[in-house]
Amino acid sequence: MMGMKKLKKKLALLGFVASALVLLAGCVQTTKDSAGQLVPTGKGWVYTILVKPMSAFVDLFAVHSNGTAWLGYGWAIILVTLIIRLVLLPLSLNQQYKATLMQEKTAYLQPVFAPINERLKEARANKDQAGMMQAQQDMMKAQKDNGINMMASIGCLPILLQYPFFIALYNAARYTNGISGSNFYGINLGASSSSWPALILIVFAGIFYTVQTIIMYFGMPEEQRKQQRTMLILSPAMIVFFSFASPAGVTLYWVAGGLIIVLQQVIVTYIIKPRLKVRIDEEFRKNPPKMLDLPKAKDVTPIKEVSPVELPAHKNRNSGKQTRTRK
Repeated sequence: MMGMKKLKKKLALLGFVASALVLLAGCVQTTKDSAGQLVPTGKGWVYTILVKPMSAFVDLFAVHSNGTAWLGYGWAIILVTLIIRLVLLPLSLNQQYKATLMQEKTAYLQPVFAPINERLKEARANKDQAGMMQAQQDMMKAQKDNGINMMASIGCLPILLQYPFFIALYNAARYTNGISGSNFYGINLGASSSSWPALILIVFAGIFYTVQTIIMYFGMPEEQRKQQRTMLILSPAMIVFFSFASPAGVTLYWVAGGLIIVLQQVIVTYIIKPRLKVRIDEEFRKNPPKMLDLPKAKDVTPIKEVSPVELPAHKNRNSGKQTRTRK
């Protein structure tokens, strides 16, 4: 039940992300030039605050002050992406640390939560509203008593901080003459990623985000793998979908960002998670988990009954005396 609720929350978050991207991506005010092409009017807060500074930042690495080529727009996009991702990396790692801590604690405390979940399941099956409410309250108390704070693992600040960069780069790739007219190893950065040879960028973006999800998947307990399987498929699928609908310059951003995402997942799975498991084991060794419900009788291994035939013969303390009297 808890896994399904988490899945719904994450799907809702992904829906929010997708809606926000579509909404903000269309916020740049445009007009048609003499050739009938859409160009920004230069007005509006999205263009003024986001797109224009991003174009200048990419220009800083792409061309010299005299206008001659330096790194070129392709490498400039990669460099700017790596800079911003690395700046956000400590914040992202901190958020994943909190989320992983709660996940590992929850997995460790499954024997504590299992009886309450069973009561909740039975109450729902019997449509017992009072029983459901009591079980939910007991679950919250059990989580609180054992140091589980699910709100600590819910955080979208790192994602929100990436919005301005993505929206700025998306529109810069569409409307900045330097980027939209530039080539990166034969790829037109202003053209659709669905055209050849820009398709190769979509392939790389899909590979990087798939590798990230695979590392995440094998770092999960078996129960969580079943719950998170849909999310693990959706994540790279959404990147590929957005890439098809974006200019090649934006897909190049996904590719460069994918490198940092893989690095981040390696750190979480192979460095942070093992250390957290040691910490949690030590924490509950010193302070054993608090249980609200005792295991049910059916969950306890029954003691084998001994038949009367197997019972040892117990002599009465006076039996010997009686025998001797008869003699």
